[in-house]
Amino acid sequence: MAGKDPLSLIFAALADPTRRDILTRLSRTPATVGDVSKHFDISAPAISQHLKVLQRAGLIERTTRAQWRTLSMRTEPLDEASAWVEKHRREWNQRFDALEKHLETMTTQEDQ
Repeated sequence: MAGKDPLSLIFAALADPTRRDILTRLSRTPATVGDVSKHFDISAPAISQHLKVLQRAGLIERTTRAQWRTLSMRTEPLDEASAWVEKHRREWNQRFDALEKHLETMTTQEDQ
């Protein structure tokens, strides 16, 4: 994933159901790696890899307090992805509206 643009990293991170579940848990409250790990039946290295992907995409942040490493969700990258989706949704809706008007015009002309 190295060298990809931020939006590609975000969508790639969101493509995996385990990572989405991690984000859902972190959206409720920050947690330690151990707290996150106990909810999944996968190895610690696998959890670590998922966390690295999420961190590289900017979706989580790690902070250290005393001996605890806490994970927190960052929403800014999701806002960026949401804005991209919404922009494209508007464009496609405009195209569908134009197609619908065109087809109505064609139907009206055939009826005459």
